[in-house]
Amino acid sequence: MSGPAGRIDAVLVCGGQWHDFDYARLRLLTELATHERVRTRVFETYDCADALAAADLLITYTCNVVPTADQRTALSQFLRRGGRWLALHATNAAIARRTDGRFATPRVLGELPRLLGSQFLGHPPIAPYRVELAEPDHPFLHGISDFEVTDELYISELHPPLRVLAHTRFVGESPGFEEGHTGADEPRPVLYLKQHGAGTVCYFTLGHCRGRFDLQDLGVDDLGTTDRGSWTVPEFSIVVSRCVAWAVTGVPDIAIVAGEAVS
Repeated sequence: MSGPAGRIDAVLVCGGQWHDFDYARLRLLTELATHERVRTRVFETYDCADALAAADLLITYTCNVVPTADQRTALSQFLRRGGRWLALHATNAAIARRTDGRFATPRVLGELPRLLGSQFLGHPPIAPYRVELAEPDHPFLHGISDFEVTDELYISELHPPLRVLAHTRFVGESPGFEEGHTGADEPRPVLYLKQHGAGTVCYFTLGHCRGRFDLQDLGVDDLGTTDRGSWTVPEFSIVVSRCVAWAVTGVPDIAIVAGEAVS
């Protein structure tokens, strides 16, 4: 881990299926570039044990990327020694397409859901929904009110304890998925923290994005349009910026997240 005046080493894992990873990668690298002490190594999978062993922070934006047992051990060790992990959107997703066309979410992630605090089960069709702030005075959310996004609303299997900072609500079906159907009107975490000894995971379920050609393996050659989801919502951009600043500095402070105390 770097000293107070040294370089800060970051690892970005961005890749998988059914999303515009080029767009998400560019946005996240642009955010990291605002912190001049940060040097970032970029990977598409968790085959980055050497980089992770030297990293101060980890940012992941993946979908259906399943780490091996050795890679999960490296992630656990990263957290145990005090690493800060910002996990976005479908990092918690392992998805398999059945012969009937439906999608299953098999339990093949080992201890990863316990590390992350959740595993994706399904989502209803993309539509607007409201994100409610559970801790509006937390530095990640300070000065922000409840806001609306058009994104994938994640129904997940939770692995507490979690400190939920923002949530939404949903009752209904997740068409096309074997799981993710719910009749219980209860908060669905959107932004939360999970402690692991000296380390911390910050999970933000928003951030869906898709390009025209990202569903070709599902038989859709060209969607004819791009979908930027929450990335166009000002409140989302503010929260991502603050979460990245926390991952860089380890301090969820208003001055830090605003960039005022980052040299």
